[in-house]
Amino acid sequence: MKKINVAAAILVKDNKYFIAKRNKDKHLGGFFEFPGGKQDNNETLEQTVVREIKEELNIDIVVNKKLGEEHYKDDIINVHLHYFFCTIKGGEIKLNEHDDSAWVSKEEFKNYEFAEGDKDIISLL
Repeated sequence: MKKINVAAAILVKDNKYFIAKRNKDKHLGGFFEFPGGKQDNNETLEQTVVREIKEELNIDIVVNKKLGEEHYKDDIINVHLHYFFCTIKGGEIKLNEHDDSAWVSKEEFKNYEFAEGDKDIISLL
């Protein structure tokens, strides 16, 4: 199984973090995640996260710095997740891919069930 690079945005505003609930019809559906997606050919990870957030949330972002990476593999996927701190530079959030979303504090993360990989990166926040 080929490993796929995925870039995810950690959007921070007023000490709250943006999380989104995966579509129930997708792999790991119903779990919360930091939004993002698969890297295309000839695309940097920073370009990936900007494109994916525009597609998924209808907003423009600025990539600030990389937080870290995680690896997750199961019977269906094999992903290398790259997490970037990002800020919103324009637009209103519109959920094009997700079933729900929330702005939560670090203390509130425990109230949400996160997808594998994403729940591991929380410890770095």
